[in-house]
Formats: sequence, structure tokens, C-alpha cells
Amino acid sequence: MAGHTLLFKSNYAVSSKIEPFYKGGKVQISRDEQHIFCTCGSRVNILQINTGKIIHSIEQDDQEDITSFSLSPDDEMLVTASRALLLKQWDWKQDKCTRSWRAIHNVPVASMTFDCTSTLLATGGCDGTIKLWDVVKQYCTHNLKGSSGVVHLVEFHPDISRLQLFSSSANCGIRIWDLRSSKCVCVLESHYSAVTSLAFSPDGQTLVSSGRDKICSVWDLTEKAVKRTVPVYEAVEGVVLLPGTSDYSQMGVKNEELHFVTAGSKGVLRVWDSSSARCVFTQTLPDAPALSTEEADLDPRCLVHLLPMPKSNRLATVTAEHNILIYEMPSLTVQQQFVGYNDDILDVKFLGKDDTHIVVATNSSQLKVFDLATNSCQILYGHTDTILSIDVFRKGSMFASCAKDKSLRLWKMDPKSGYVQCVAQGSGHSNAVGSIACSRLKKVFLVSGSQDCTIKVWELPDPPPAVGCEPALMTARLTEKAHDKDVNSVTISPNDKLLASGSQDRTAKLWSLADMSLLGVFRGHGRGIWCVQFSPVDQVLATASADGSIKIWSLQDFCCLKTFEGHDASVLKIIFVSRGTQLVSSGSDGLVKLWTIKTNECVKTFDAHQDKVWALHGSSNDDLMVSGSADSTITLWKDVTKVELAEEQAKQEEQVLKQQELSNLLHEKKYLKALGIAISLDQPHTALRVIREIRQQEDGIQELEKTLLKLRQDQKESVLRYCVVWNTNSRSCLDAQAILQVLLTHLSPEEMLQYQGARTHLEGLIPYTERHMQRIGRLLQASMFLDYMWQKMRITGGKESVNLDDDEMDTSPQSIFIIDKQPMEMTDTQASQQEEEEEEEEEDLEYSESRVELLDEGVSTSKSAHANLKKHNGVNGSAEEGRVSSEESEDEDEVMEISTKSLPNKFTGSALCETATIR
Repeated sequence: MAGHTLLFKSNYAVSSKIEPFYKGGKVQISRDEQHIFCTCGSRVNILQINTGKIIHSIEQDDQEDITSFSLSPDDEMLVTASRALLLKQWDWKQDKCTRSWRAIHNVPVASMTFDCTSTLLATGGCDGTIKLWDVVKQYCTHNLKGSSGVVHLVEFHPDISRLQLFSSSANCGIRIWDLRSSKCVCVLESHYSAVTSLAFSPDGQTLVSSGRDKICSVWDLTEKAVKRTVPVYEAVEGVVLLPGTSDYSQMGVKNEELHFVTAGSKGVLRVWDSSSARCVFTQTLPDAPALSTEEADLDPRCLVHLLPMPKSNRLATVTAEHNILIYEMPSLTVQQQFVGYNDDILDVKFLGKDDTHIVVATNSSQLKVFDLATNSCQILYGHTDTILSIDVFRKGSMFASCAKDKSLRLWKMDPKSGYVQCVAQGSGHSNAVGSIACSRLKKVFLVSGSQDCTIKVWELPDPPPAVGCEPALMTARLTEKAHDKDVNSVTISPNDKLLASGSQDRTAKLWSLADMSLLGVFRGHGRGIWCVQFSPVDQVLATASADGSIKIWSLQDFCCLKTFEGHDASVLKIIFVSRGTQLVSSGSDGLVKLWTIKTNECVKTFDAHQDKVWALHGSSNDDLMVSGSADSTITLWKDVTKVELAEEQAKQEEQVLKQQELSNLLHEKKYLKALGIAISLDQPHTALRVIREIRQQEDGIQELEKTLLKLRQDQKESVLRYCVVWNTNSRSCLDAQAILQVLLTHLSPEEMLQYQGARTHLEGLIPYTERHMQRIGRLLQASMFLDYMWQKMRITGGKESVNLDDDEMDTSPQSIFIIDKQPMEMTDTQASQQEEEEEEEEEDLEYSESRVELLDEGVSTSKSAHANLKKHNGVNGSAEEGRVSSEESEDEDEVMEISTKSLPNKFTGSALCETATIR
């Protein structure tokens, strides 16, 4: 194991997330070309292009899906329409809704757009009507009827002086509306399917329309007739006119005629000459073969939106898989790619020498390589079915992937440009390849495990092909029938000599990579094994199973050393961290757990996913971790153990300094500042100590009142909260009551109720205060009874009486005792009288004993004192001092001491009570 200086990890914090931000629907780019607006259910997400981060998320309060939205040309105003038939106007930079109104449409709004002045808004409904709104004066200006079916396209003519609106609906025609007369002045009919896009020439005289009928029409708006029909041989979703201010000769533009770009089902951009109806340029996809038209109709790469970015001379496209790609012109090379929706994340690994990228396998045939700095993504094509697993060569830019298409591929990233390309491929399995592992010491071989129950060892080309060359073919050096069911996981030991495999047959096996000979079998799991991992330092193997447990096995005797249980469902992935002393696991319960192997302790549980966490990987320097889930979220975790320790140490040092300062303030009798520090440290015991120090002063009541009234409101709230606890304990209840007296005297009920939690605190104070009052009442009754005993006790037997001196009279009840100074004989009458008096005194004492036993406070009297009273009546004796104390039970936390002191005379009977003190 690692040395004693190793710091165990105690916590990870979410550093960043790659979440779904676009799930289909409209996409719009701001006029300044800094932000992309796109719909995602009930939200409109605003993506910052240069960083790839979601900076704002506009969400409907009613959680209804947004059916359409539009950003004003001045980039100031955003209007959304939801299924609740509400239109909402947003100040999107402040995430604030400034206005909402009924859409008047009877069904949801399908399309909307602003005019060039940002004052008129047109909404096209599913009911075939179009309504125009003056967003400044806030009223509906037009209600245009006549369209059939859903109005899915509305556009204002760029020349506002014309006051024309163009719309298209299910009848495939393009209607031109005159806004002065609110009438349709013309219907442009050329398409035989839905019109998908309109593009106006700079002079406003020409219109290009595209449709899914695989043609584009060029219209003369003066004559309102078709000038030319361009067959494009694909369903076109977007069309953009090329501005005539730049040199586009690289794109085949050789004259000044009108040219336009189309995007459609083939997934490529093409440039067309409107005058000759000829394609002059076709974009090539170097990382994927060209597809035929029939195949392309089902291709997830087909383009569904094409957006111009004239300010920076770029184009943006949106694919059917919700990816947003930004191209530079005139080369039409991809500058940035953003993934709007990843679907299920099946595997993820760090990539690059400094872990600057991650490579992600999703529930698709594409690999995605994300730049962690910008979230920009490169999409890799090659596999033809879902990619199931990825593994990366140690500290390199090469990685391997395997898929359901029964193949595996080797990829290499150019460290300078970050461009990734497939350099080798291999096939040979008879079923889906579910797991792959790369050699650890040198980039010489791969191991794959398949659902055909076999394991194959593949030799890599030597040297591997460079980026840009054709992929080389890999051949399998060894093939072994390894398990009885699917092989879910394979892993290679750090020295490249051993191989471990985990299978759905509930076993894990250890193999020698030299000849694929079986070394041992690990049995013990109750269900299939999803993941196996070698420790980086110890000769142990970790396995994760669908039975919800993790086991550590010895490679020497194949026995189970430790078992970790904590997940409520299948454990899908495990990795070693902290130099092999800790484990991180992820499961079907959506949780990620950190374990310390030595203590079998789950140190921390991280809940950041809503579904199965299939993917988990640690960075090369062990300070980052990445997880991917079926909820389409990739989470980047940062080790914050050192940060927390530093913060804790700084906090402790600060507390030590404050404690020293507190002691100094108390010594200097600066009670206000001392109490403030105690409250800031949230130390009720220290605050109580300060309160007691104040009350012990000569003018304690005035000092306490002056100190409490100078506190801030939040500090008074804390003191009131402390009083609730202090009031429950008899040792501190007097301090609490003193504070309450000050607060209730100087604060009105209205002010008190404004304090945070004041009502709850006062309700907690009432029952204990009543209890204390009842006890004080009982103690007062007991003290009055003792006074009664003192006054009633008379001792006869002498002719002279002795008065107590002045000092004793000041501190004790006054009484007169008749003391016999000299012995004398008594007559019969005197003897009988004395006997009667003694009987009366005896009855009084018996009555007093019975009363004292009934007291709740437990006051007791001494029976021996009563006996001495009868025995030594009238006899000289030495002065005695005695004390009788009685304590209340610990449950009541009350202590009552009754101190008695006998008088210095001949009478040495019971020690008579002089004072009663409540403590």
C-alpha cells in the first residue's frame, strides 16, 4: 500500500457538467453572433458560442413545453409561446419575464418571427391563422385568416416599407399578405410538399424557397412568378443566400449571379448557381463515406436547420441528432461543434497528455470528443452500430473503441490540432463486442471481450499509421473461449502480464497474456459481473456485480479479501484512486460512492445523476474524475480534499485567535464585543459565559441591559435562540430569564415577531418558564412552613428568657427561649404542665415531619435532632452547628439547600433552621 504520507480523499465536488440543452425544435442565433438560442422542453437555453457554456435558461412557470420562440433583431427581447396558449416577453439577459398575454389562438403557436424594426411580432398557429402584435403598444394589430392547416413558416419582407408578410402552411403554397389591407395578395405555388425555408436577396426582389420535395424555387417578387426551379435531389431543410461581398471562388462561385447554400437529408452543404441551376460545390466529409440518397434519408447526420452568420462569414447547421455545427466560409470546414443531446452515456474516458479532452460513447454509432475548455465537440464516424466501450492508452492520445457492429477501431488524436482520426480497425467476433482494454506499458496490443463468450488479443500495426492515412487492419493473435455467457469486462494488469475478465456467468477469471492460459477463477458473486479492475500497486483484483456488491480478491490464492456493500442496485463501474488505497464505484441507483479499502468504509456518496451511471474514469494525476449516466449528463468531478483541509485548518486557526481575543475582551470587561464574537463563532456556551460575567458585576442588570440593546437584530435573534436551550436547564435558566426580561421590556410584540423563528422560540420558552415558576412557588411555600416551625417551637423549664443578639436577629427569625439556668424541683402541677407542653411539641414536630415528606423539593428533617430535643431538654451542653441539606432529583435539575444553625446556649436540641437558599 501507499506510504503513511498519503492523503485519503474525502470529497469530490462537481466541477462542470455537460448536459442536454437542445432536444429538437427551433434554433436561432443572435444578431451579434455570440449566442445560440434553442428549445429544450419547457426551457429556452442560451448557449455562449465562444465558451460552449449555458449562460441563461428561460423556463416556463407552468412547466409547459415551449412550441416556438423568437429573438428580436436588436437582441433585446425574447418572446416564447407555450402549449398553455400564453405568450411571454422576456428580458433574457436578466432571466426575467416582463410581460405575458393570451395568444388568442385556439391551439398552440407553431411559428413566430419579428420584423426588422423589432416592433412587430407575427405568430402562426396550428389553427391556420396568423396574428400580428405590436409589442411596443401591446395589442394585436392583424388577424390573418385563409391558410389551411398548421402555419409552420412566417417571414417579414426585409424591406419594411413594403409591409408584406410571407407564410406557408400545409397546402405547400407561399402566401403573401399585404399588412395595409390585411389581405392575401398572392399565393406562390411551385412546391409539392412543405416549404421549409425562405431566403431573400439583398435588394428584396428575389426569393429562394426550399422544400422537402427536393427542389428549390427562385422567385421574382416583382412578377410574383418562378424564375427557375433547381432540382437538388434531396429533401432540403434550409437555404441561405451567399452575400456578394466576399470571394467564394474556393466554393466554386465564378460569376456574380445569385448563389445559395442548401442543407438537407444527405448531411452535406452544397452551393448552387441560381442562373444555371447547377451545383458548383459539395462539401466532403473526410471522416465518413458518402451515402446514397436512399441510405441518407435514414442517416442521423441529415441536417434539419441552416442558419446564416453573415457578421463573421460563417454558417451554422443543426443535425437530426441535435448537434450544432459551425462552419467557416469559404472552406466550409467545421470550426465548432456542440452536442445538444447525448442520449445514454455508455462510456467516457479522459484523453490527451494533460487530460484536456474526454471521449464519450453514447447510444449511437458516433464517438464524441469534447474539449473540456470550450465544450466544443468533434464527432467521429466509423462504427455502424452502437459503441459499447472505450479504453485509452496510458498518457497518450490513442484510444480504442468497440461496438455492436462486431468490430473494434483504434483512434489517434493529433496533439497540436486536436483532430482525431481512425488509424486501424479489426473485426472477427461473431457477436457484439462489449469490452476493450489497452496495454499499459507500451502501445502494442488490445484485448476485446464479446457477447460470443470469447476473448481476443489483437496486435497493433507497428508503427501505427499517422493521422490522415487509410486505417490499417488489425489481426487477432489469440482467441479463447473464456466464459459461458457474455464477457462484460476485460482489464490488463499494470505490467501487461495478466488479464482479468468478468462475465454474466457470475465469475471472474485470471489469464496469462503470454499464452491465454487460465490461472484461476473468482467465484462468490450472486449475479453477473459488470466490471473488473486491477489495483495499481497491490496484487489484488476488484470486481463489481449486479448483486450490488464490490469484492476485493487475492491474486495469490483467489480468495475474497473484502466485500463492500452499499449500493441499492447493480454496481456498474469501479476505479482505483489514491494509489490503490481507495475505490470509487457507480451503480444503477444513480449514485457514485467513495470507499476506503482498509476500513471498508463508504467515505462519501455523490448524488448528481438521475439514472444508471454506466461510465466512470479517473484522470492520470488522480485529481479529476468523470462520470456519465443514462440521463444524458456527463459530470466532471474535482477532488476537493486538500481544499477542505486547508479551509478547516484556516477555520480552526481563526477560532483560536477569536478565542484568545474573547478572553482578552472579558478580562478588559468589553462585554459587547465579546458577546458579538461568541455569537459569530456560534458558541452558545461561550455566550453564556459572557452573560454570566456581565451579571456578576455590581451593576450587572444595567450592564446586561445596555449590552443586549446594542446588539444587531441578527445577533439578538441568535441570543433568543440560545435562550430556548438555556431555559431548559436549571443551572442557566436564570440567565435566560434575565435576557428575556430585557428583550420583552424594550421590544414590542410586533418587533419580537419579526425576528427569524421568534414564534417557535417563544413557544419553546413558555412551558419551561411555567415549570420554573411552579417550582419557585413550591419552594416559597416550604420556606414559609419553616418560618412557621421556628415561631411555634417553645422550650420551657426556666424562669429567665434570653434574647438573641443583634447580629443573629438580623439574619434569622427572632424568637424567645426560656432556659433553665439552675436545676430545681418541680411541683406536680408544674410537672404535669411540662409534660403537656412536651407532648404538644412532639405533636408539632411529628406534624412538621409529615409535611416535609410531602414537599416536592424533598425537604427532610432530622429524627435524631428530635430525639436529642427530648433527651437534653433543660441540660447544659456545648454549642453545636449543623446543616441539613436536601436536593431535588436530577431529572428536575433543582438543588435546594436548607442551612440551619443552632443557637449558642445550653439547649442543644435539634439544629434549628435559619436560612433557606435555592441554588
